[in-house]
Amino acid sequence: MTDASAVDRNESDGASGRRPDRLRTWNRKLHYYLGLYFLLFLWLFSVSGLLLNHSKWAMGQFWNDRKETVAERSIRAPNAPDDAGIAAELMRQLAIVGEVSDLRRDSTGKFDFQVVKPGHVFRVAAEPAAGRASVTEIELNAWGVMDALHKFTGVRMDRPNEQRDWLLTRLWSLAMDALALGLVILVASGLYLWWRLRQKRIGGLVAIALGVAGCGFFIYGFGLLR
Repeated sequence: MTDASAVDRNESDGASGRRPDRLRTWNRKLHYYLGLYFLLFLWLFSVSGLLLNHSKWAMGQFWNDRKETVAERSIRAPNAPDDAGIAAELMRQLAIVGEVSDLRRDSTGKFDFQVVKPGHVFRVAAEPAAGRASVTEIELNAWGVMDALHKFTGVRMDRPNEQRDWLLTRLWSLAMDALALGLVILVASGLYLWWRLRQKRIGGLVAIALGVAGCGFFIYGFGLLR
């Protein structure tokens, strides 16, 4: 007769043996699919980061090659209670989308503001009482769009009370949060995969030590730990 306790131990060992296998399988899938999903995002930030780090490569190309046009447009006087509402109404009339900034009004009733989106800048000088607006459009080429995408958040760090007005900007910021979180998970899953390969542990430890030392050198050198 089979010992019941021995059967229980075997079943328990089998279940515990399957658990690490399932964990490895799901971790490997997570690592693969996250990497594939973020592939284009990572390439985008890598290329745009190179442009920022070596601005001479493209700075002259996208700014000197910009297209700047000025157009006089007819408008209707906005019926809005505040400056943000007035800007939003004028943008609808002028068919402009993007993030609004630099709202200004003078004593004569002129209303100026700027709208920014990657690759485009619109400067609007409106005279609602006269029913006209001057729209200056600055259009950048693909290099300018790449540069803007690396830095574009829709809000300024020196203006903490600013809100993102454009839906696409809010979605972009969520995508960047997802990218940051995804990279943390990607690195953690990669560490797990590496640790499972016993023959690679020594080389991996050396690589991690060098990475920590290199990063720590710059963190200390830039004064973040002082």
